Amino acid sequence: MSALDDLLAGEPAVAAVGTGFLADAISAQGAVVQSADWRPPPDDVVAALDTITAAGRARVANREAIGRMLAVRPAIVAVAVARDVVPDMGERTFLHAGPPLTWDRCSGPMKGALIGAMIYEGLADTPEEAERLGPEIDLSPCHHHRAVGPMAGVVSPSMPVAILTDSAGEGRSYTTLNEGLGKVLRYGAFAPEVIDRLRWMEAVLAPVLRGVFERRGPVDMVTLISQALQMGDDGHNRNRAGTSLLLRQLGPALIDGDEPVAERFEVFRFIDGNDHFLLNLVMAAGKLQVDAAAGVPGSGLVTTMARNGTDFGIRVSGTGERWFTAPAPVVEGLYLGGFTAEDANPDIGDSAITETVGLGGFAMAASPAIVGFVGGTAAGAVRRTLEMYEITLAEHPDFKVPFLESRGTPVGIDAARVVRTGVAPIINTGIAGKEPGVGMVGAGMVQAPMSCFIQAVQALADEEVET
Repeated sequence: MSALDDLLAGEPAVAAVGTGFLADAISAQGAVVQSADWRPPPDDVVAALDTITAAGRARVANREAIGRMLAVRPAIVAVAVARDVVPDMGERTFLHAGPPLTWDRCSGPMKGALIGAMIYEGLADTPEEAERLGPEIDLSPCHHHRAVGPMAGVVSPSMPVAILTDSAGEGRSYTTLNEGLGKVLRYGAFAPEVIDRLRWMEAVLAPVLRGVFERRGPVDMVTLISQALQMGDDGHNRNRAGTSLLLRQLGPALIDGDEPVAERFEVFRFIDGNDHFLLNLVMAAGKLQVDAAAGVPGSGLVTTMARNGTDFGIRVSGTGERWFTAPAPVVEGLYLGGFTAEDANPDIGDSAITETVGLGGFAMAASPAIVGFVGGTAAGAVRRTLEMYEITLAEHPDFKVPFLESRGTPVGIDAARVVRTGVAPIINTGIAGKEPGVGMVGAGMVQAPMSCFIQAVQALADEEVET
């Protein structure tokens, strides 16, 4: 485990794993001791793991689920208006990241993003009016509508969305277009410039891109992401190479368009200046993959990891739409000038779907530059990727890590392996300010709460007993 690697990388010391008795005794004798906090699962959890193993279905079920996931070939095919294409999207439906949520439990950045979306939709003229209206809107998780959204993940009816389909199957997914960094809606900001940018995206960006895809045709995301990993991206918090590759693919259709030249130039400049533009599209590609893997009885493959700023939740293939939740953890990371950990909201966003499909924190070994954004060291990034192989079912056949002799990224988190090893999935992520309207305050890394996976394992064991 990387915890042991970290111990052994420092000055000569005794490495103690587990309870503190041994460490205390050795330390009392004057030796240098470095401890890793690990202990075996409780007896009831061990019993649940044994039940899953004894049933004999898990291995076959996991093989089927991961096979479905890796067979998907996501492609961007169009841009449309959310209300026209997103399933079950009503005029007062506001989608959000993470597990189900009610207004009274919304965190600061979630409320900020919803306030901004209500102003954008014309339902309110001021933040105060929007906040009073908050309890009356219909909140629903993006994941319940074949959609995903970074950070707060808010999707309102008028917003433009990209449509992705599975060129090897029948899947379909949706995501908003990325606004950039800083004071943006997804981080909970709702200043006038935020709303103005959203309206420009609706009036100019979306129509131009709609025409581009009509002229050009689909963009294969597997090939694009694979190339981006070779160029130093991780697919989550570093998408500079991938965004450049996308712009290169869209360029000819952008140049040859019928839209006003000034508008096409604005779109080119916007995408070129937004290194995170590809993020939402990578997430939607992941959504296609996890949806294809869902619903395999007996499988502990994690099909969702998502956070709403209040709760962290997962879903696994064998238990379908059921969520297993825990309080959202606090992110450890680097802060923008003037901000500290005191300003940070707990973890938020659907973007952990990238880790769920072998990217982000699971692909950090391919992206040494990512540590300049989220913290840590390049060597630590490699160790984290290596650790994730312990809890996954496969190595991705297309997403390769050059530094690891082109080994495929670890993909297909198995809840049972997480619980048995005590190794929690690592996620690299942005950090939103805890107060509505603040926006982005930093970026860092966080581990998924172990209790979510324990709940999932126990639920899988209960289903085996019932079967």
